[in-house]
Amino acid sequence: MDLLNKTTGALPGESIPLDRLLGLEAIIPPGLVEQVLQEEGKINSRACNLSFSVLMWLVLAMGVFTDKPIRGVYRCCRVFQLNRKTPTRSALCQGRQRLGTAAVRRLFLLVACVSGTEELPGCFYQGYRMMGIDGTRFNVPDTEANDRAFGRPKGGANSTSQGAFPQVGKLSLVEIGTHCEIAITLRPMNRSEQALAPRLFGHLTPEMLLMLDSGFYGFPLLKRVDLTGAAFLARVPKTPNFVPEEILSDGSFLTTITPARLRRGFPQNGLKVRVIRYTLDDPQRTGHQQEHRLMTTLLDAEKHPAKELIVLYHERWEHELVFDEQKTHQDPVRPSKPTHLRSQTPAGVVQELFGLALAHFATRTAMRDAAAREQIDPDRLSFTGSFQILQTRLPECPDDSPQAIANWYKNLLTEIAEEKIPPRRNRINPRVVRQPRSKWDTKKPEHSGLPPLTKTFAEAIITPI
Repeated sequence: MDLLNKTTGALPGESIPLDRLLGLEAIIPPGLVEQVLQEEGKINSRACNLSFSVLMWLVLAMGVFTDKPIRGVYRCCRVFQLNRKTPTRSALCQGRQRLGTAAVRRLFLLVACVSGTEELPGCFYQGYRMMGIDGTRFNVPDTEANDRAFGRPKGGANSTSQGAFPQVGKLSLVEIGTHCEIAITLRPMNRSEQALAPRLFGHLTPEMLLMLDSGFYGFPLLKRVDLTGAAFLARVPKTPNFVPEEILSDGSFLTTITPARLRRGFPQNGLKVRVIRYTLDDPQRTGHQQEHRLMTTLLDAEKHPAKELIVLYHERWEHELVFDEQKTHQDPVRPSKPTHLRSQTPAGVVQELFGLALAHFATRTAMRDAAAREQIDPDRLSFTGSFQILQTRLPECPDDSPQAIANWYKNLLTEIAEEKIPPRRNRINPRVVRQPRSKWDTKKPEHSGLPPLTKTFAEAIITPI
């Protein structure tokens, strides 16, 4: 079996069924899909059109051609052939069920990696690779299986109202400079982000500076970050009080935080940190005249000045843009798809999320390579424009040889490099909501699972005569 057939799922002696995905070889190493499938025991016992390799690439393609139904995705992945019919929707869905989720997870784990360099603007701060952990939620189709697996958001602790759709949470570790997701963990609605965050800490290294929002503040979690060797820069909620142990030259101070079960003044098993306080004197900005606090394990005020870290912390918002890219631009809600994801089963939801993450990683990797050629910050390139270029040019990739694919990728980077956007404006958005309250009553549990009608509409009509 030659190299091209390995990476696109063809069986020996067959033509390449997903030949329009060959360009992804430039990002996903050849043969890696086959390696993952063998490790997970997904080996075809007989020849078939929907082999496990074809199905794996199909799941990845679902994250690229997000505006197509699954049969449309399959058509986008191969050149038309009279002797090969497009599989039915049922066959494709059953194939995804056979594939399962473990192989897709494993592929993402092997493909996703940090890739920013110190020469690439926006990726490092004084030798530290900037990283972030944060979470988001995705609406999934309203099926009983999804409801049982993930749950729904509720109006409050004592509220009987519930969300319109089940939701699955995603917590991800992101390389801030490149917007690449490095690790992902999924959660149902009854599990908190703080409880699942330690699942991602195994990917932290001493060269990293992890930026966290105030929702992740807590001694056990911060202590576990420190044990990995990584530094952190976190926002602190309003309530904790800290006793300054040493005031530094820039106005920040050192203190020791301890587990809640220990009394104040007993620093055993504590963690030495530096607290930075600041306010804003611009009345147009949210949080004007309020005290804001940051906490970090970068204790040297001369090497890491407070103002420098305050400005640096705002790079954490790049993580929020990763979720915006995926939910708003890569796979937006639209009339034909009222939820973020389309899969009707929990296993399908997991597959789709990892396929979406792989396609996002592929796009962001191409943007990183294009930015490196131009020696600019990857933030200066439009994700939407780059993703649309990938969608357009991927079917044009030649299938002659690896050299032809390399030339195609070089041309792709040239076109992506043209998608420069102006430097970000100095702007602020008020904390308000755009959508008004609906005139309809809130959906409640009794509105779901209604029994089928026993009469047709015509049978239910009663006239005066």
